[in-house]
Amino acid sequence: MSATISHARLTGLLGGELLQGDPEGIITGMNSISEAAPGEVTFLGNPRYLAALRTTKATAVLVGPEFNEPLENVALIRVANPTLAFSSVIQHFRPTPRTFIPGVHPSAVVSASAVFASGKVSIGPNVVIEDHVTIGDGTIIHAGAFVGHSAVIGSDCVLHTNVTIKDRCQLGSRVIIHSSSAIGTDGFGYEFSKGRHLKIEQVGIVQIDDDVEIGSCTTVDRARFGRTWIGEGCKIDNLVQIGHNVVLGKHCIIVALVALAGSTRFGDYVTIAGQVGVGGHLEIASKVTLLARTGVTKSITEPGAYLGFPAKPAMEGQRLAAAQTKIPDMLARIKELEKRLAVLEGPQD
Repeated sequence: MSATISHARLTGLLGGELLQGDPEGIITGMNSISEAAPGEVTFLGNPRYLAALRTTKATAVLVGPEFNEPLENVALIRVANPTLAFSSVIQHFRPTPRTFIPGVHPSAVVSASAVFASGKVSIGPNVVIEDHVTIGDGTIIHAGAFVGHSAVIGSDCVLHTNVTIKDRCQLGSRVIIHSSSAIGTDGFGYEFSKGRHLKIEQVGIVQIDDDVEIGSCTTVDRARFGRTWIGEGCKIDNLVQIGHNVVLGKHCIIVALVALAGSTRFGDYVTIAGQVGVGGHLEIASKVTLLARTGVTKSITEPGAYLGFPAKPAMEGQRLAAAQTKIPDMLARIKELEKRLAVLEGPQD
C-alpha cells in the first residue's frame, strides 16, 4: 500500500482546492463516509449521504463545487467530481497490484497451433487453449479459463478464473471478463415440430469490441448466424443474459439481472438498470435509459428514460405506478357506493 500523504499534496494530486484544514495534516488511508476512521479520507458523491457526512470520523472529505455545508474538524478538498477524483485516491492507497508474470504455467493445456508470444502473455494454471487460437500481447488468462477453437483474443485483455470463450469468438483489445462468465454458448433456439422441441443450430459468433468489461456469471450467446455484437466501451454487470444476435452499440451500461432477448438492437449510450427485461427482435434508440424492473415489449425510437411494464416514458410510467397504489382504496369506495345505491333504490320487486 502507498505511503501516507498530506492534505496539501493530495489536493495538488487531485487538482483541487483545500477549503479548510491543515495543509500539513496527514492522511493514512481511505474509506466510505460511514466507515471512515480518523486519518482516512472519504468523499461526498451523492447528496443522500449528507446526513452521514455530518457524523463522519474521516479526517478529510472530497466535496463538489456546490458544497457549502458547515463542518468542523474536517479538512475539505473541493474537486470538480468527487466520485471520479476518489478513483485517484484509490490508486494511491490501493494494495500493490499483482505483477504481470509472462509465460505459460506447466499445468496449462495449450495447442501447438495457438498463436501468441509466450514472453508477452500470461497463461495460468489449468487453462485450456484449443487449436488455432490467437492471443495478443499483454493478455492475462487466469486459472481454469477455457478458450475454444479459432477464438481471437486481442492485446491487454484479462480473462479471470473459469471464464469460457467458445469457438471462433472474437475479443478486441483491453477486454476484461470476470470469473465464470461464458461467451459464445449456443443461443436459445428451438422449433416445435411433431410434439418435440427441435434444436436450431447456432453457427454464428460473438464479437466483443475494445474496452468492454463484463462481470461475473454473465452469458453472451453466439448468433444463430452472423454475430452477437458488444460494442466498444460497453460495461456489463454480473448476472446478465444477452441472447443470440443481440447488437449493443458503443458505451452502453447494463446493470445486474438484466435479460436481453435475441435479435434486439441497441443504439449507443443506452443505460439498462437492474432487473430489466427486453423482448426479442426490437430496436432501442441511442441514449435510452431503461429504469429498474422495466419490461420492454415494443421498439423505442426516441431517447429518454422509460419505466414500467410495458415500458412507458418515465413520467407516464410514474403516474401509472402511483395510480396502481390507489386501486385498493378505489375498490373499497366502489363497494361502499354500491351499498348506498342499493339502499336508495330500495327493495326490488
